Amino acid sequence: MGAEGGRVRVEPTAKRIRAQSGGQTVVDTHRALLVWETPYYPVYYLPAADLRTELINPDAVTYPGGDDRLREHVRLDWAAMDAWFEEDEEVFVHPRDPGVRIDVLASSRRVRIEADGVVVADSSAPRLLFETNLPVRYYLPKLDVRMELLEPSDTVTHCPYKGSARYWSLRIGDQLYPDLAWSYPTPVPESAKIAGLIAIPQERVQLYVDGQQAG
Repeated sequence: MGAEGGRVRVEPTAKRIRAQSGGQTVVDTHRALLVWETPYYPVYYLPAADLRTELINPDAVTYPGGDDRLREHVRLDWAAMDAWFEEDEEVFVHPRDPGVRIDVLASSRRVRIEADGVVVADSSAPRLLFETNLPVRYYLPKLDVRMELLEPSDTVTHCPYKGSARYWSLRIGDQLYPDLAWSYPTPVPESAKIAGLIAIPQERVQLYVDGQQAG
């Protein structure tokens, strides 16, 4: 496990953790550990005694070595499971990090977005989403976005803190910006205030807030 000196961050969680595969619950535990094997997000390590090993492909199970804190725990391949739950709420992509916070704030700051010199959006009613360790994102009402420039994409991504996002590509003349804009039609409750709004990342366009370009 990749941390300096072989040590990783390990924290217990009080949440009930369940995983399902093939319509069966393969683990149901109140004793999971959150382990940061990478700097960016945690994974679950689960007591081996709480695992129904007869229902799991052995290739989906990782047994840690060299760290006494993880003795008698195992890690399941996230993608090999059909669904994961924290308490009774399904979680996606990876476990939620207790150190990550999301704030969605209504604002009256003017947000203007341009691409190739064309104004794509102009709004004085954005919602600003602040997520730990990530750039602020500006979510705009569809009425303030030139939706005629956006073409629906088949792309769907998932976020453990916001839900499932659907995408649009931006077309200006012959120039196509694939999967430039996204929206969460039915976000998780914590991010409900961005439901149906459109986000376009400032890294790929010129985004101005009260006349100043956002980096």
